[in-house]
Amino acid sequence: MVKLNLRLAVASIGLVAASAFAADKVEITVDAQKPGPVINKNVYGQFAEHLGAGIYGGLWVGPDSKIPNTRGWRNDVVGALKNLKVPLVRWPGGCFADEYHWREGIGPRDQRPVKVNTNWGGVEESNAVGTHEFFDLAEMLGADTYINGNLGTGSPQEMAEWLEYMTGESKSTLAEMRRKNGREKPFKVDYFTIGNEAWGCGGNMTPEHYTNLYKQTAAFLKTPKNNTPKLIASGGTTGHEEWTEYLSSHVTPTWSLRMDAISFHYYTLPTNDWKVKGAALNFPEKEWISTFKETLKMDGFISDAKKTLDKNDPAKKVGFYVDEWGTWYDVEAGTNEGFLYQQNSLRDALVAATNFNIFHKYADRVHMTNIAQMVNVLQAMILTKDDKMILTPTYYAFDLYKPFQDATSLPTNITRNTTYTLGDVSVPGVNASAARGKDGKIYVALVNTNPKESVDVSVNLDGAKVSSAKGRILTSQLMDAHNTFEKPDAIKPAPFSASAKDGKLSVKLPAKSVVVVAAE
Repeated sequence: MVKLNLRLAVASIGLVAASAFAADKVEITVDAQKPGPVINKNVYGQFAEHLGAGIYGGLWVGPDSKIPNTRGWRNDVVGALKNLKVPLVRWPGGCFADEYHWREGIGPRDQRPVKVNTNWGGVEESNAVGTHEFFDLAEMLGADTYINGNLGTGSPQEMAEWLEYMTGESKSTLAEMRRKNGREKPFKVDYFTIGNEAWGCGGNMTPEHYTNLYKQTAAFLKTPKNNTPKLIASGGTTGHEEWTEYLSSHVTPTWSLRMDAISFHYYTLPTNDWKVKGAALNFPEKEWISTFKETLKMDGFISDAKKTLDKNDPAKKVGFYVDEWGTWYDVEAGTNEGFLYQQNSLRDALVAATNFNIFHKYADRVHMTNIAQMVNVLQAMILTKDDKMILTPTYYAFDLYKPFQDATSLPTNITRNTTYTLGDVSVPGVNASAARGKDGKIYVALVNTNPKESVDVSVNLDGAKVSSAKGRILTSQLMDAHNTFEKPDAIKPAPFSASAKDGKLSVKLPAKSVVVVAAE
């Protein structure tokens, strides 16, 4: 096919309009008559660890701060997160969790012990944000809660007592202690995990050793029947995929033993080298394409885990939770290396959208994921500086995909695709997913990974009659387009429409873009 010159109408904010001429053709079929599994809202979960300015300064400023706040939580950040409809928050870690002792984070704040955060920067940890503060945040957001228990330096007793403190309904000493500290009714604990990254910072364990500890600990984690959290086993990461096999084949449910899910961690590094990961901004195109090559490995990891779980758990009682994922770059120059602060660009938004499309594909097993992290750390939704706040392109990717929360997935097949190639690296040009939202509309998400070439996309909505397709697009002329405190609106979504006729959508998808449209 002869490639046409790309004619782009650029909006005032630097976004490419939907009327761009396309260079090639992609064909997608969506079977609207065969609803698949529901996409659990918690696939869009968040992660807030005691790390850098992820909590202190980013979310929490304290009730005496001049920065407008509600009981210590920043009003601007909380408001932005509420707009995202954040469904779930994981806390307090991460690696931090396996050195966190919950009793140090309750009671009067001025009497809580000051510790050293040995995992992240060696800075002082005031324990100002503890159990009560976390649940206050979750309730303000209307989010489910995911508590990470301390297996590394803790004990089954410590975790069992924490759960009793949080969920106890009786007049037990621990429940009365919670009441004394200001909370009469129990907290709602939705998820609880035993340890974190047990193969690494959580204890350098083997799958065999961890599995024995999991079974021992799980036997003592008891709560009222109306407040029973899903129990999660700390699973593997890249190079440790055998954890899913061992756990799912050696944890046999009994009246005293549950395992509702196995976790998995995977981070996208442009260079696939932990020593020199790549820059967040001003990167070459070879690191653009390598980023997508690396992030697309997520599909293979989940596919392999699904095969293992389908073999060992054919009843599908065990979920596969990707409770840490996202991009990881070299830290921004001049910042504490232990704070993991990095800028966030259009590339990150496309990485997020690509992973969403993968998670939707495996909705029968992937019931929760948690991007790392919510504010000021790694692939954050929000960056703050003193009293200022900016929303990142990743924030807007989550915003575009809100209709997919608790939507019903629809089989999506790319029957003809383009290939984006640079040197000896090639990735699929377009990735996609579709679902029927709770409002009855069919939502289609499209990502064009090619940073230079637009594409015509034909979407056949088999079994559906649609007459319009409207939504929003996120794109820019620059691969590393990003917002700053000086220019907070340099990149944000713009309105987008596609033509719809006889059950087919015709979408002109600009280069390096993510689009979500509602067809009705």
